[in-house]
Amino acid sequence: MIQKPGPRQVYLPDTLLLPLAESLVALANTDGGLIVLGVDAEGRPTGEIWEEEAELALREAAALCRPPVPTQFQSVELPAGRFIGIQVPRSLELHSLADGRVLVRRRDENRPLTGDEIRTLAASRPTLDFETEAVPGARPGDLDRETLREYLDKREARTGSRVASVSELMYEVGATDREGNPTLIGLLLFGRNPQAFLPQSGVVFVKFPGAEPRGEDGGIGYGRRAELNGPLARIIERAWSIVFDEMRIGATVSGLEREEVLEYPRFAVREALVNAVAHRDYRISGRRIEIRMYADRLEIISPGGLPGYMTLDNLVDEHFSRNPRLVNGLFQWGYIEELGLGIDQMIEEMLQAGHPPPEFRATPHSFTVILSNKRERASTPKWTRSMNERQTRAVNFVRESGSITNREYRQLCPDVSPETLRLDLADLVERGVLLKIGSKKGTYYILK
Repeated sequence: MIQKPGPRQVYLPDTLLLPLAESLVALANTDGGLIVLGVDAEGRPTGEIWEEEAELALREAAALCRPPVPTQFQSVELPAGRFIGIQVPRSLELHSLADGRVLVRRRDENRPLTGDEIRTLAASRPTLDFETEAVPGARPGDLDRETLREYLDKREARTGSRVASVSELMYEVGATDREGNPTLIGLLLFGRNPQAFLPQSGVVFVKFPGAEPRGEDGGIGYGRRAELNGPLARIIERAWSIVFDEMRIGATVSGLEREEVLEYPRFAVREALVNAVAHRDYRISGRRIEIRMYADRLEIISPGGLPGYMTLDNLVDEHFSRNPRLVNGLFQWGYIEELGLGIDQMIEEMLQAGHPPPEFRATPHSFTVILSNKRERASTPKWTRSMNERQTRAVNFVRESGSITNREYRQLCPDVSPETLRLDLADLVERGVLLKIGSKKGTYYILK
């Protein structure tokens, strides 16, 4: 079973050289992935492609890449049949096309980078594949079989395929070397006690009674402190459990039904926790992930600045993994539901709960997500005098329904051209009234 095109999957209906070369470069510069030949965007066959034809096309496309992109052919099973696939690993080098363009994979598209983005991405490339480095002193017995079995069961449920050889799979995902000794990623995902080798991989939780990092009397202190250790899947669950225990729980009544309301939306908290674990820089050995819970906010601080070409301005639209093997492992485990889409939903969940959107802070050495528990009362917004009647209807629709799509806006204003309505929504986004979520057919708008 394979997913539809996305950050790590490309479907090409033919063997045209330029689209193939662009996909090779984009995947190698981002998280790697799979190119499937002879199918359209929905996985439908577009015509038979012979192995000799695919080999010739790949050879010629590779000649357009600087430097060449390493690849490997593989057979791909889809509901429509068997197809030729090209596996592209994430590269440690920066790749470009012969015409000078540098591309990355953005959701289901190949996007060229600007000059500043190229310089940032080049500076972020590691000199070694850090995730698969051997850990001195670690032996096969340091891996926990129970944790590994849980991962394999979740992976099988997600992919629909059973693993023939556990040892081969562990080597393929980078969890062990050829001798079966754990690598860094192997210890993080499956280690009995990863912190014995990687003390920076733990998490510290601290709860303060007020809005400042002080105790009850205003001096140095805290209400609760806990250190979370173990493989990352256990850390994520324990972190969620302790935050959930400390969250205030309210209630609303609709008719005869009583519904509990958490202090922070469940998805937003879990997404922030998973992102911190998945994307922190594990090369920084002097600091752990910190969860700080205050009376008015929850802060999750992850060591390491934003990776690659990521900035605070493109967090919603872009995706880049510092630890692609770790991200893929958590994805197969089920902790990451859809690669690259979590920030969108985190923002939406916070706004739908009546909170301000998450605040993101980045320094060269850390990244912080701040969730505020201040519920904002619904109030009449301060409309600008230049807002037209159509835009007012659109914003009122969003206030009542939570969001609006281009199709819904056209239904509200059936006598107005689609281009005019598109410009209306773009104007509301530019003025900070609405927030655009998603892209292409999946685009919708919420109140900012």
